[in-house]
Amino acid sequence: MKRTALIITLVLVPVILAGTVWLGGRPGRELVLATTTSTEDSGLLDYLLPYFTERTGIQVKVVAVGTGQALEMGRKGDADVLLVHAKPDELKFVADGYGTERHDVMYNDFIIIGPAADPAGIKGLADVKEAFRLIAAAQATFVSRGDNSGTHKKEKAIWAAMETVLAGDWYVEVGQGMGATLGIADEKQGYLLIDRATYLAQKASISLEIMVEGDELLLNQYGVIPVNPARHDGINERGARMFVEWLISDEAQELIGKFGVEEFGQPLFFPNAGR
Repeated sequence: MKRTALIITLVLVPVILAGTVWLGGRPGRELVLATTTSTEDSGLLDYLLPYFTERTGIQVKVVAVGTGQALEMGRKGDADVLLVHAKPDELKFVADGYGTERHDVMYNDFIIIGPAADPAGIKGLADVKEAFRLIAAAQATFVSRGDNSGTHKKEKAIWAAMETVLAGDWYVEVGQGMGATLGIADEKQGYLLIDRATYLAQKASISLEIMVEGDELLLNQYGVIPVNPARHDGINERGARMFVEWLISDEAQELIGKFGVEEFGQPLFFPNAGR
């Protein structure tokens, strides 16, 4: 009996450990995903990640911060995989050797929202630069995330293209995530650049309305990047690779395309992996 039990144990333990390694590295180790607040505030991750865990057994720990902070976490080895939305910075992250590859995952768009009174007179414009110019000229309250996130980077790029001096009480930087910044903008009845997904997910609780949309400058592309395990010990390389492969798979892409349709009558994100 004892000899039989020992043989069974010797056979099973390597199989179990091998299975654990395949599912993501060290026994019991979770996958750390650094991502934007918009993917969390919109509800996308709560919707998607259970499917990934069901398929792989891998539990995902989400750290939702601005894209700049997420990239910095990757540089320091504090995350295994990134899901972010500032493509030039993402490409540099990979080129500098901090990430092994980058894949498009999905996109939506940014919009400008503001109070119904519209003190800058921008409602209905299709030119985001003109809208920004009018807001600055009127010194109407504009609330900025001010956190080096993908949304903040997009906003800064538009202001920089116009050489606008952002000085005065009208320009309010809050250093918060998208959901919190939206709440502050609503309280102050100010204008705000926001991703459409977060706005639609939270519009029932605010009074701000869509003012400007449709400009090609407002495209909001998301990418996924596994952190380079050669840079840091302990990176969950296999778990990160499995997450990337799943996220760009037909199954996950179809799930992304369905998210929001039932509740809002439109997808909150449009899948475009490999396109």
